[in-house]
Amino acid sequence: MLGIRNSHRFIEKLGNDLNMLAHIILLFILWIGVVWSTGAAVLEVIHKGTPSLDDLLLFFIYLEILAMIGIYFQTKRLPVRFLIYIAITALTRVLVVDVKIMTNLTLLTYTGAIAILAIAVLVVKYGSTRFPSENG
Repeated sequence: MLGIRNSHRFIEKLGNDLNMLAHIILLFILWIGVVWSTGAAVLEVIHKGTPSLDDLLLFFIYLEILAMIGIYFQTKRLPVRFLIYIAITALTRVLVVDVKIMTNLTLLTYTGAIAILAIAVLVVKYGSTRFPSENG
């Protein structure tokens, strides 16, 4: 019976270690992709001669993704709020770029989605403050 328990612990530890390794490798690949994309966007802005609001919002999205990756490497947790911030920034970027060709209904849909996401940030923040997790 002891051998089965030890085998189970070994397999469980191996699975956890492989999962952690996969997270690290994939996040590093994501980091490389974001840095690469940021570099390409910077070169485009330099070629254009001036950044647009669309470019700046794109840089914020890159920055938020890099911050989220950095937080994961420091804490081993992915902050859900950063994903919501990225979604808000992405929707805002679409609004900025396409506002002139959007119908009123589309405009209301995007702004409503942004409002719902902003409320979600408040709910997540309140929940994490009021009901902190037991393991940090």
